[in-house]
Formats: sequence, structure tokens, C-alpha cells
Amino acid sequence: MSYLPSVEIETAPHPDAAVIWLHGLGADGHDFEPVVPELGLPQGAAIRFVFPHAPAIPVTINGGVVMPAWYDITAIDIDRTLDEHQLRASAERIGDLIEREISRGVSSERIIIAGFSQGGAVAYQVALSYPKPLAAVIGLSTYFATANSIEVSEANRQLPVFVGHGSYDAVVPEFLGKQAVNSLKAMGFSPLYQVWPMEHSVCLEEVQAVGAFIRQCLDKPRSA
Repeated sequence: MSYLPSVEIETAPHPDAAVIWLHGLGADGHDFEPVVPELGLPQGAAIRFVFPHAPAIPVTINGGVVMPAWYDITAIDIDRTLDEHQLRASAERIGDLIEREISRGVSSERIIIAGFSQGGAVAYQVALSYPKPLAAVIGLSTYFATANSIEVSEANRQLPVFVGHGSYDAVVPEFLGKQAVNSLKAMGFSPLYQVWPMEHSVCLEEVQAVGAFIRQCLDKPRSA
């Protein structure tokens, strides 16, 4: 099988957990590589971080310029007009990476899916619909693009969810993060939602909060 090219970081030999972290529009897998040492993970924790590179495609809102993107965005409106077929295809490619981690000996219940902006929309889709129980999903400065069409897997009906956003975000306004939280609650999830005074980015406080969430989820693996 041909997998998405990725940057991989192992915090210790023989990882027994994995975090697959998706970048935003126009970035690549190196974008979030620097956050790993800032997460405050326990010494000796053996986690494989996988930062895949999105394929390069034309992006309509950027004048058709070819750049790394998980899907095309055709209009910046209240609901983000986008190519849902491409989004779902990207989610399937991330599903392949989950299966690869399982084949490497990592239990699905110790795999976390994280994503920033576009990557977060894909993270919601793949994690909530994945047929095997996962550890958690993390959405940063993002929106729930497939909230009205997703088929939530019974295996992940109780999936822990972390949602982080910037109150000054002009690219993905905070109301879209709140909208995602409300959609998740309507589906029966109990998302942890935190906001920081920042723009379309991450800050150290958010990274540390994500690290605490990762520790919590991996310390208490769920049962299928």
C-alpha cells in the first residue's frame, strides 16, 4: 500500500501509542513537528508522532494556486464551501495511517487523531467514523465540515474530544469552533473546549493543554 509521506518522531523506542497530527492549508508535516518537546509528556512515554504531508492540489480560494491541501475550498462563507469528496478521500488516507500503526503493534485505543484548521476538519471525519475504538480526537482552530453528513461509528460514540481555538482568529472565526462543539454535543459527545487570546495559530498554553489531554487519554485507555 502507498501511504501518505510523513514526518515521524518517536519519543522513546518501541512506541505503544501514536498521535497522527494533520497540518493546515498550505503547510506540511513539518509544521507541528516542533510542538512535541513542548507537550510536557512523561519521561519514558513511548509515543510515535506521525505528521503526514497533504498532497499538492489547486485551491480555488487562493486563485487556483497548487499547494498542500487536504481538500479544495471554493468559497469562504459561513459554512466553508468545500469539496467534501476530497475531504473524505483524505480521511480515508489517514485511516490507512491508523491501520499502519495497528500493524506496527499499537492498539487502536492508543491512537489519537489531531488536526489544525483544514486538518482538523479531516480529523473529525476520520476519527468519529473510524470503525475501531480510538483514544481521542483533537481539533485546533478548525470547524466540523461534515457534521451534517458524517456517520458516527458505534466504536467511537464515547470518544474524548478536545477543541481549541483563538478568540482573535480571522481565518476560521471562533464561532465555527463553537458551532463544532455544539454539533458534537448534539451527537452525544462531551468535548473539552478551550479558547486563548490568539489569532489563527497555536500558543504555548494551548500546546501544554493538548499535552495534558494526551496524557489523560493515554493513561486511561477505553474499552471497545
